[in-house]
Amino acid sequence: MSEKIQGKGVIAGIAVGRIMLAGQNIDGYLVNYKPADTETEKKKAQDALDAVAEKLQKNIEMLKSKEMLEQAAIMEAHRMLAQDPAMGELIMTKTEELGNAPAAVLKAAEENAAIFESMDDEIFRGRAVDIRDVGKRIAKYILGVKEPELGEDKVVLCGQEIEPSVIAGLPTEKIAGVILGAGSTTCHAVIIAKARAIPTVVGVGDAIDKVADEDPVIVDGETGEILIRPSEEERAGYNEKIQKQQELKAHYAELAALPAVTTDGVRVELMANIGSHMDIDNAKSYGCEGVGLFRSEFVFMGRQDIPTEEDQFKAYKEAVEKCEGKTCVIRTMDIGGDKPLPYLNIPPEENPFLGYRAVRISLQRRDLFMPQIKAILRAGVYGKAAIMVPMVINVSEFKRVKAFIEEAKMELVHEGKEYSDKVEVGIMVETPAAAVMTPVLAKYVDFFSIGTNDLVQYTLAVDRGNASISYLYNHFNPAVLQLIYKTITSARENGIWAGMCGEMASDPNAAVLLLGMGISELSMSAPSIPRVKEKIRSISSLKAKEVLADVLKMEDGDEIKAYLQKVL
Repeated sequence: MSEKIQGKGVIAGIAVGRIMLAGQNIDGYLVNYKPADTETEKKKAQDALDAVAEKLQKNIEMLKSKEMLEQAAIMEAHRMLAQDPAMGELIMTKTEELGNAPAAVLKAAEENAAIFESMDDEIFRGRAVDIRDVGKRIAKYILGVKEPELGEDKVVLCGQEIEPSVIAGLPTEKIAGVILGAGSTTCHAVIIAKARAIPTVVGVGDAIDKVADEDPVIVDGETGEILIRPSEEERAGYNEKIQKQQELKAHYAELAALPAVTTDGVRVELMANIGSHMDIDNAKSYGCEGVGLFRSEFVFMGRQDIPTEEDQFKAYKEAVEKCEGKTCVIRTMDIGGDKPLPYLNIPPEENPFLGYRAVRISLQRRDLFMPQIKAILRAGVYGKAAIMVPMVINVSEFKRVKAFIEEAKMELVHEGKEYSDKVEVGIMVETPAAAVMTPVLAKYVDFFSIGTNDLVQYTLAVDRGNASISYLYNHFNPAVLQLIYKTITSARENGIWAGMCGEMASDPNAAVLLLGMGISELSMSAPSIPRVKEKIRSISSLKAKEVLADVLKMEDGDEIKAYLQKVL
């Protein structure tokens, strides 16, 4: 008899296939493992590191040959982890301590992963899975554990957590869907699934125990509904949805090359939020027109020390080049109490979101800020780079940033290094203080980019990670809309551009309001671009202004949300 379980749909689409339980448990293999002497164990660990790096390299080449560039990029990050000298050193130290190579590998990976897991930022927490994944791969190699085998049928991968390498290592045409017991919208397993447009449901929790290997299953990636052992009638009911899904996919592919322009000729630039230069090729396939947010903190993660100017220059240069003359907005390091880095020695804080973070650290740590500024200015020679400063609350902070930039230029001249004088410098408007002061700030900056994730959180005093008050977190709250409108108006009145790089930018109904306010640019995760583009192309700027006028008379965020749903 069929059974329904419910999760959270994160990648839309209908998947039909058989369950393949992934994320194998290797405890049994570990218990039966008989270690040799310490030197032999160390050699086993080193051989496994080399073999896994080689296997990953083959995977990367295979993925690149199939134009699966985002998956290749994630596997490249895994290969770098497997070949990271610091990781190798820690594994050798643990092998000496424990005298057991696979146990030492898992212990080293766990210690590394724990650092990332303690961070409040969901994206960084997701990296812990990658580190464990690489550790598990190396341990499996030593233990002789085989990877999952594929049969004739399409499979729906299912596990509490699934290692990104499992999804990346299987051919796309064989994976119908993905079900995660845990998982978040930003974990690497989901990012890979998103790049391949594989219907995915996360957050199933303990209900995942009801799913057995080889069970036939239907997964609805939009509603989050999972149907185990469906009847013939239930299967037939989904056929129409599958047909519509294929038509929509073809339609979105046609949109990629078209501009985001309203029916009466008003254009909005649609750009991508990225974590690495390796994300850009994938973003282009969705029709992005440059990068609106490069989260530079990724260049600082997973290391034992501060990246040099040269390390940073290489990463930024590659991103700027890949944008092919379109803007690449690089946000300066947004690190702090909620995203600690061990080598910065920042003490834990009671309230990290209101603490020592982002520009507050940059302005006090010349050793961090100066190499980053110089690297971005140098990368600007290879295209159109822009510097974006996070968490600014007043004019004096921005003036100090500008002084740093002028000093960086003088140092580069002195060192005989080429740099661009055309790099725009703007701020992220993510605090109510900055939004209120935009009429003044607009006189000093080249652009504003509205970071709604934090702006909503700070304006409404709602922790966005707290499930019990998540119903209060609403980017259509009139207080938030007033601050956004003020920011865009201040930009227009001072002849600079205003964009948005928070989650709100990927909401098609929000895009209509922002269009009415006069926004120039929207930046979002790449797969959201077609939906937002379609909405913009289907409406006139006049209609957008009418909708905005109605919304500005309303007093409640939920009322606004419902109204937009109805009229759009």
